[in-house]
Amino acid sequence: MANIFDDIKEGDEYKFFSGGKWIKSKSERTIDIMSPIDGTLIGKIQAVLPEEIDEMLSNAEIAQKKWANYSTEDRAALIKKAAEIMLENKEEIADMKVLEVGKTKKAAISSVIRSAGIVSYTADQIAVVNDSEIFYSKNFPGADDKKTSTFMHEPIGVVLAISPFNYPVNLLVTKLAPALLAGNAVIMKGPTQGTICTAMVAQVFHKAGFPEGVVNFVSGKGSEIGDYLVSHKKIGMISFTGSSDVGKNLVTKAGLKPLILELGGKDAALVLSDADMDIAVAQVADGAFSYAGQRCTAIKRVFILPDIHDEFTKKLIEVVKEKYDKVGDPRKEETQMGPIISEKQTDYVQELVFDAVESGAKIIHGGMRKANYMDATIIDGVNKDMRIAWEEQFGPVLPIIICESVEEMIELHNQSQYGLGGSIFTSDLAKAKEIAERLQTGVIQINAKSERYPDNFPFLGIKESGLGIQGIRWSIQAMMRDKSIVDNKL
Repeated sequence: MANIFDDIKEGDEYKFFSGGKWIKSKSERTIDIMSPIDGTLIGKIQAVLPEEIDEMLSNAEIAQKKWANYSTEDRAALIKKAAEIMLENKEEIADMKVLEVGKTKKAAISSVIRSAGIVSYTADQIAVVNDSEIFYSKNFPGADDKKTSTFMHEPIGVVLAISPFNYPVNLLVTKLAPALLAGNAVIMKGPTQGTICTAMVAQVFHKAGFPEGVVNFVSGKGSEIGDYLVSHKKIGMISFTGSSDVGKNLVTKAGLKPLILELGGKDAALVLSDADMDIAVAQVADGAFSYAGQRCTAIKRVFILPDIHDEFTKKLIEVVKEKYDKVGDPRKEETQMGPIISEKQTDYVQELVFDAVESGAKIIHGGMRKANYMDATIIDGVNKDMRIAWEEQFGPVLPIIICESVEEMIELHNQSQYGLGGSIFTSDLAKAKEIAERLQTGVIQINAKSERYPDNFPFLGIKESGLGIQGIRWSIQAMMRDKSIVDNKL
């Protein structure tokens, strides 16, 4: 039986997808994609030229106008079909996620299933697209009764969807499916490490039967084609997930295009004296160390009161030993945590650990590193003068910061440049809500790790953590342009 992904590559070279065809770039340049597992070559991706991007966008612009004339129900049917195809091919997609971005197989399968669920759920949100509202001038004091305004939505045009390495499928479809349901054409740009997964998503939607030019996929280094893409006049809107530094550059290059940005985070867990210790420890461990800490919403620091510090750290070490101490090849079933995405990133994480230790902190668990594999590491005695208290480590390292009061926790939390998520652990719900209202961040979890799930909830960041609101309904709305048509009765 033929694999649906056979025609997205030739030999070890993966093509790009434009105008309904898989193509090799005229540049004749490719970029090697090496596995973070062991540094072996997975495949080569095309280094697409600007003129090929121009052609892709011209075709997408034409295709979008035809796609916008499809009924929302017909668009939804094709999106549903894509979800089915994704599920049918979850093993192949998951295997590539393991190889390309180092997820464990179990996590990779779960992520693909979740991605298919997002696509399917999006297809059911027809009412969000078709929603309109009528306003009457007679309802406004002093106005005559001759005017009626129909407030409606229409597609933006061509949407650029840029996804990150850590969730190259999941966070791609949170952009792709809403854009398509709203009637847009889409250009997908994956991270360099994660591009092959992006190509597989393009093939899934192609096989679902989308018209030529509606779904497109471009490959190449962001440093070479990123600015060209985001500043291109034919791009109508951009949805980006990635680092805060890249996001800030994107804002300067994009002009007045509508943007959704999900950027970096330094999510804190505030553990209060009346917290259920077992729940707090389990959630903090999962929040800090799942996928080797490589999540925007990972718990990246713990604020804890002195009276529960010793009990908390003792139990945390026990849980980490049980759940996250088997670091290794994510293709092996016994592995609990795979590699960091690159040796360069591992160097940075280790640099933050060294800085903390040199400044007086103590490693109380883990701390060892080999190539781009790092043990689940807990650092105690961290204070606000250490880099790891503020910089986003994006790796399996958790700093513990003792605070003398809840007020100090809130103050330290709000000094961060980031504001993506956070967690509060306490048995007093009223107190938790009061604290949550004072924390400067987009999403606060009470008695649970910070995370984006479930995907039908609103998700947002403030400060240097993002712009706009995500979550399926909000993403669909963001990918439409509002219009008011005023009828003046003659």
